[in-house]
Amino acid sequence: MLIVDDHPVVRDGLRGMFGADPRFEVVGEAGDGVEAVTAGERLRPDVILMDLRMPGADGVSAIRELAKRGVPSRVLVLTTYDTDSHVLTAIEAGATGYLLKDAPREELVRAVEAAARGQAVLSPAVATRLVGQVRRPAPAPLSQRELEVLELIARGSTNREAAKRLFISETTVKTHLLHVYAKLGVKDRAAAVAAAFSRGYLTPPG
Repeated sequence: MLIVDDHPVVRDGLRGMFGADPRFEVVGEAGDGVEAVTAGERLRPDVILMDLRMPGADGVSAIRELAKRGVPSRVLVLTTYDTDSHVLTAIEAGATGYLLKDAPREELVRAVEAAARGQAVLSPAVATRLVGQVRRPAPAPLSQRELEVLELIARGSTNREAAKRLFISETTVKTHLLHVYAKLGVKDRAAAVAAAFSRGYLTPPG
């Protein structure tokens, strides 16, 4: 096992815990993502316990680089961060599992054993978040007419000007915009245009 964390006290604690258990062997430590990649490539441990937030290269960058270099080690994230973005980013980068640092000792031991066998491991809190993410309904796509209205608004047209261009009433334009706001999760025209560009509904000129 390779322990990666920028806090020496955390590394010492984990080394003491796993080093005292005959089922495990701690082969090395690293204090940041760069050291983690170097040590992982050299030692090729069965499991790498990886913190996420570290100076220099963070945990996610290290996970990506390890995968890019073909290091076969299973990476088990051990962190204090449980937001959707952290969890999904780490798993998409190639992490085998994701645990929080407040996990009980027994849970952490079982997680390392499972990771070594190639099994996915998630703490209960993280699993609940991911299930919620999967179950969350995908936003409805914009209709052709809604896109046409949004394109004109993005070019600076007023509701009245958009209505004339599309041969519809101003009230209908407003209705289409309200539907757009709801689908994009925004509250005004500027936010709708920005969201449409970021999600690929609209493409910048040129």
